Amino acid sequence: MQVYYTDPREEMPGFIPLSCKRILEVGCGEGNFGMLLKEREGVEVWGVELSEPSAAIAGKRLDRVFPGDFYDNYQYLPEKYFDCLVFNDVLEHFTDPDRVLEMCREILLPGGYIVSSIPNVRYIRNLYEVLIEKDWEYKAGGILDRTHYRFFTQKSIIRMFNRAGYVIESCTGINPTNNFLTRLLGIITFGHMSDVRFLEFATVARLN
Repeated sequence: MQVYYTDPREEMPGFIPLSCKRILEVGCGEGNFGMLLKEREGVEVWGVELSEPSAAIAGKRLDRVFPGDFYDNYQYLPEKYFDCLVFNDVLEHFTDPDRVLEMCREILLPGGYIVSSIPNVRYIRNLYEVLIEKDWEYKAGGILDRTHYRFFTQKSIIRMFNRAGYVIESCTGINPTNNFLTRLLGIITFGHMSDVRFLEFATVARLN
């Protein structure tokens, strides 16, 4: 579980538009991802973090950090201030991610972005456990993390953002398995199952 708080998510900064200067990361952990963003000139990074020990560390690295729950801290976030909100493997931990996206509209500038990574429930290992092993076992981490309330495919990720009034600019598979048979499965199904290679999807959504 500790990796959730320390992982810098080096695969994600490239999805943050270069025009974004005021960024809020929900679930910022110890602030390692935010530190990568602050290497860009003129970027201000705020964070919200449920784990108070991790929030204390992040507070020394980012411009401002709120310890505690997003819902509780929402009242302290300025309206129409941020041009980018980041949810790295966080939205699936909310019981109502649709409501969270609706709330985000109030703190985003017009035309602002939400950048997220969300686990892919159709990932090949997960499909193998369900279809071959006939199992669905919650675990300490990964796609079936026992703290996940919601599960997503690429299609349902896009639908969720569109329903909340965002325009999808990209929804890209990340952290793929290099298993040859998995790549072959994508080829012989004419791309229909190419998504099973990816552990997560990184989505860039713009406020409409």
